[in-house]
Amino acid sequence: MARYGSIEGGGTKFVCAVGTGPDDLAATITYPTSSPDETLGRAVAFFDEHGPLDAIGIATFGPLDLDPASAEYGRVRRTPKPGWSGADVVGAFSAAFDVPIGFDTDVNGAALGEGRWGAGRGLGTFIYITVGTGIGGGGLVDGEPMHGLIHPEMGHLRLPRHPGDPFAGRCPFHGDCLEGVASGPAIEERWGVRAEELGSNTERAVEFEAFSLGYAMANLVLALSPERIIIGGGVMNLPGLLTETRLRMLEALGGYVDAPALDGGAETFLVAPALGTRSGIAGGFVLAERAVAGLRR
Repeated sequence: MARYGSIEGGGTKFVCAVGTGPDDLAATITYPTSSPDETLGRAVAFFDEHGPLDAIGIATFGPLDLDPASAEYGRVRRTPKPGWSGADVVGAFSAAFDVPIGFDTDVNGAALGEGRWGAGRGLGTFIYITVGTGIGGGGLVDGEPMHGLIHPEMGHLRLPRHPGDPFAGRCPFHGDCLEGVASGPAIEERWGVRAEELGSNTERAVEFEAFSLGYAMANLVLALSPERIIIGGGVMNLPGLLTETRLRMLEALGGYVDAPALDGGAETFLVAPALGTRSGIAGGFVLAERAVAGLRR
């Protein structure tokens, strides 16, 4: 049986696993994201300890160069994450292991995982959104990850602002884009505490979050026409946020999209990940499989 390495690389932590899928894990490790050399070096050491491997799948934060014909393929492009712009992610593993390596964004990876084992099963076209340290979006079209000019950067959509929200936003590139106003760090900067410590400010914070996220989901419905949107990440654990985001999405659509999936409050359309926190690591295994098959993007 094949034995794969999987990486879910996030802005806050890296998760590495060896196995074949989310329910077949021979070994796992989770550690904080620090410098590229230290972070990637720990993953290399983990896989070296738990090998041999038939392939490695890497689903990581970006932006990334995903063009196999590019001289910069496998590297992180300009990113808000300090020290990571230009980091050669694929190179760190290709230098250590003579195996196929699959490489894509963390959210495209999570979409692949949910498509194989989770809330995207049986669907050809759907979107996966994560709302956490950053906000990202990826998805599948006819079963294939979305790529193009670069890859989807749904977290940097420019949106209407809640009329009662004076927060300027914190994205170093765009200020008050979706990530700039609705990510976990944006919540902390706006309210002075982490999302899980909001206390009496929770209801107001959820109102602001749902307003921005709802408009973003409506725009994605109109632009990409997905069969489903899966939305995860730590911020979505705020009480009532998913339900309120569905309502705001429907309000923003204004009744224009007439589709049965949006009936009943869109409860089967805008959904939480079926794999919970395992979507990304599951996607790494799918990327490893795709690499063995010669599918690099």
